[in-house]
Amino acid sequence: MLGGFFFDWRNNQKPFTSLTFERGVDECNLSEHSPVHLSCARVSGDFLPTLGISPALGRNFLAEEDEPNGPKVALISNGLWLNRFNRDPGVLNKLIDIDGSSTRIIGVLPKDFEMPRLQAADIVFPAAIDVAAQHTVNGGIGYPMWAFARLKPGVSIQQASSELQPLFQDTLNSIPSDIRKDFHPVVRSLRDRQMQDAYLVAWVLLGAVLSMLAIASANVASLFMARAASRERELAVRSALGASRVRLIRLTLTEAVLLALIGATCGVVLAEMLLRIFVAIAPTGMPFLAKASVDLRIVFISVLFALLCAVLIGVIPAFEKPRMAALAARPATSRTHARLRRGLVVAQIAISVVLLISSNLLFKSFRNLKNQDLGMQTYNVIRVRIPLSRGRYPTAAAYMDFFLRTESALRHLPGIGAVGLSDSLPPDGWHSEKRLATLTVEGKESPSTKTADIVVNRTVTPDYFRALHIPILEGRRFREEDRNSREHIMVISRLLALRLFGGEDPVGQHIQTGRDTPVYTVVGVARDVKNEGLAGQVAPEYYILRNNLPETWNEHCVFLIETSLSPEIVTPWLRSQITGIDPTVPVEFESLSKSVGKLADQSRFETALLGFFAICGMLMALIGLYGVISFVATQRTQEIGVRMALGASRFDILRLIVMEGVRLIALGLSLGLGAALIVTQFLKGLLFNVASRDAESFVGLVMLLAIVALAAILIPARAAMKVEPNSALRYE
Repeated sequence: MLGGFFFDWRNNQKPFTSLTFERGVDECNLSEHSPVHLSCARVSGDFLPTLGISPALGRNFLAEEDEPNGPKVALISNGLWLNRFNRDPGVLNKLIDIDGSSTRIIGVLPKDFEMPRLQAADIVFPAAIDVAAQHTVNGGIGYPMWAFARLKPGVSIQQASSELQPLFQDTLNSIPSDIRKDFHPVVRSLRDRQMQDAYLVAWVLLGAVLSMLAIASANVASLFMARAASRERELAVRSALGASRVRLIRLTLTEAVLLALIGATCGVVLAEMLLRIFVAIAPTGMPFLAKASVDLRIVFISVLFALLCAVLIGVIPAFEKPRMAALAARPATSRTHARLRRGLVVAQIAISVVLLISSNLLFKSFRNLKNQDLGMQTYNVIRVRIPLSRGRYPTAAAYMDFFLRTESALRHLPGIGAVGLSDSLPPDGWHSEKRLATLTVEGKESPSTKTADIVVNRTVTPDYFRALHIPILEGRRFREEDRNSREHIMVISRLLALRLFGGEDPVGQHIQTGRDTPVYTVVGVARDVKNEGLAGQVAPEYYILRNNLPETWNEHCVFLIETSLSPEIVTPWLRSQITGIDPTVPVEFESLSKSVGKLADQSRFETALLGFFAICGMLMALIGLYGVISFVATQRTQEIGVRMALGASRFDILRLIVMEGVRLIALGLSLGLGAALIVTQFLKGLLFNVASRDAESFVGLVMLLAIVALAAILIPARAAMKVEPNSALRYE
């Protein structure tokens, strides 16, 4: 939402008890004693009450503190209170230096406090926005902000959205016509806003867990039925000797419940261990994963489910009337049980097919994401961030002086190839952006086909392109001598050149990036670079030269250092040079390859989890298949002896048992393929450059599972082949 109409909405809206906002989270420095780099948020004075949050210590902001030029006050996070002030209750009313400004601590936030958009915030300030100025700044539409509201009792989200439509239509008239189509009112729950794409991941993992549960349950059911078949004579004898049906049920129920409790206990312990491992290896930024735990509710549901399975599967044989054939010491397997066991194996194989294909699609997606061409080089490039305090560096000239001295010092170190500076870095992270509609080409009429596309822009020094090895396709890159010139020049990406000039030569053309901005001359066209995240589309981009004039400098500055030496060797030298210029500034080093690799961490984690479930599911399905074929071979031992006595060869026996398993495998694979064609459609939102019906994944995984399943049935089949006819004929 934009401040130009937020305050009008707040005064005229009806569906909410309160409407508040936050301006985002920025970097800041706590300068007292040992300097530390922090995250600071600016919020409306009624922000915490709207979210139902009260400070754990102290108070909330007062109305006069949320006014322009009001008293400098702040709330600190529980973590900062613990780590910096050792939970001292006397921290209230203490003055601290934040970016050179003396600020009074008035409260401590609760331990479980989180910003609505899940950013980390060490310090929270009142936004102190000048309401009247919101209708004049930024072209009359005000500053951007994130709005949050509390619904009135009995009002739904749909009703609130409908009631806001008239207010939205009124504000459209104050929005410039060229960007009016970019604005749409959206009202949704805070939890939905926080989870976003995590919903799809959660459903996929839940489906994998349920699939594992189904396979495990099928195995248990098959084992219980095999045990019941082996005990059929025992139960018949007990019944013949006078045991009542209730006594038989009690016997089997006791055994089943005991096994269920032992299994449930082991399962809960294993779940706790696996959960800790998963949380430990999980990337940062996954919503609420760190809070996951195996609590009493999960334990209760797990034990209850285990007991229900035990009762349903383990007691059923006791309800069946013992057959007289069981007393004759001859195996008399129930055909119903045999069909059910085979059906369970088929289901296990089908589910395994779905899990394996799904995990393979995610693996290929992750591989594509990680190995894609970024349009730049990240190898042996070090990213150096030096957040400067506004108190120590209050002006743009002070920023420029520090960064230019640092740049010069770093260039003279051994092994350094290029030292570039930029206000932001691809492929992800903060960057400045404009709408394509705000860019105009001098001497050309603005095309009516302009869209609401975002154009990324960066302010860079000449070595930026050298450090990242971004090739210049037309024209030239920035030169060192350009830094002393007052000429306004820019380099644009190939995609932006196509959008603005089509097939014309863009070099030498003049572009204005806004109503009150200078006219820039295009001196070069650079290759497109991945700039909207690893999985996002490439956005058009332009680069402005950061020259030796203070107006092109601010606190947003990142060093890119290309080195022919190992980053571990160079980093201490870099730190030494920077601290020699100013020992009080915090410095952050990270290789660009590592920084980019972190962007694929969530995809790696999702792939690993689903792959783990798929492998476990496949192993359990193979165990189930092996068990059924082994049981069938054992039950048919006497039949095998008769066949061999009548002239059947050992190869005939092998083929007989193998074909029993092949039929189950073929049916399971067929059903699994059909199910996978449907299920993988839901994975589209998680895939990158791989089709949800990727033929290689489907064919390859089915063949792999078929080969492994055949190997599983060959073991009991070979054992049956080696049975001696005389022993088989005497088999009970």
